[in-house]
Amino acid sequence: MDIKETGDRIIREFELLQDWQERYKYIIKLGTKLDPLPEEDRIDDNLVKGCQSQVWLTARMEEGKVTFKADSDAAITKGLVSLMIRFYSGREPDVILNTKPEFIEEIGMSSHLSPTRANGLASMIKQMKIYAMAFKSSETLS
Repeated sequence: MDIKETGDRIIREFELLQDWQERYKYIIKLGTKLDPLPEEDRIDDNLVKGCQSQVWLTARMEEGKVTFKADSDAAITKGLVSLMIRFYSGREPDVILNTKPEFIEEIGMSSHLSPTRANGLASMIKQMKIYAMAFKSSETLS
């Protein structure tokens, strides 16, 4: 499934939910499905700067695609990072760098997040793009 299809699927999933209380519950549920982050990756170097909650994010390049893993100490934040992993993980660096997560606006999430959560989400996206840029640069140098 390409990144556009993934975004469209996320939009459809959120459209099935009646209100934002149900959507928050769904976001929290998504977070519970994240694979556990190994303890050795729960280090300060992997903390996303700009998040009020602790969010650890790692990235690896595998067969030309970036694979992200993450965890958080807050349920909603963990759900948000799981959405972003679903959207960006397994993509080529150029796709990550050139694709905005428009589904965030389309489902109305940006207007339903507190300012601190919205800043945290923006920081997660920024960090994912930084990783993609680093991998792209290292590919160019190889």
